[in-house]
Amino acid sequence: MPFSPYLVEGDRVALRPFRAADGPEFTARVRESRGLHHPWLSPPDTLEAYEPYAARLSGGDGARAGFLVCERATGAIAGFVNVNNIVRGAFQCGALGYGAFAHAAGRGLLGEGLDLVLAHAFAPLPAGADDRAAAPTAAGAPAAPTAPAGLGLHRLEANVQPGNTASIGLVRSRGFRLEGLSPDFLFVDGAWRDHERWAITAEAAGASGPGGRNGAR
Repeated sequence: MPFSPYLVEGDRVALRPFRAADGPEFTARVRESRGLHHPWLSPPDTLEAYEPYAARLSGGDGARAGFLVCERATGAIAGFVNVNNIVRGAFQCGALGYGAFAHAAGRGLLGEGLDLVLAHAFAPLPAGADDRAAAPTAAGAPAAPTAPAGLGLHRLEANVQPGNTASIGLVRSRGFRLEGLSPDFLFVDGAWRDHERWAITAEAAGASGPGGRNGAR
């Protein structure tokens, strides 16, 4: 089968790991998107900041997994979805961080990418694998032609500032439930900010059908 750089493919977007070579495009997209992102998030906008960021997300340590959301038609990076703070044992949970870039905003591409990440995160680990085996890697090895085994998680959280209506609308549309408010939860834009805690479980995500809302190829 022909080589594909993608881990999972949907109708309009596909997921792949962060790579060092993506630094120039990623940081340029961040700079173009400052008006969209401020004050909610601040992805790295220089190569010096991007390199350790990408290395953490593609290092395969089992604590996090980062995914670039790319347009299938052009390969352009439309946004990113990261699964951070992965806890195993009885919890099997991770915390989401995500953002669309300005050129892709309002086109539904980040939502499609989030659907693919949910399906991948809740898919089981490969038989006999430990918790570190399913994290994406940018080591340069060819990707499998079919969707790889998932992260084996049971629950995903998204912690969102109450005023970030676009982000709240995104997670609500994907079936996340509002669990409560966490006062002074994260230090963002120079101050400790309250965050709403939204979450979804594998069972709730499965109600929308195999492969997420759009389906993984």
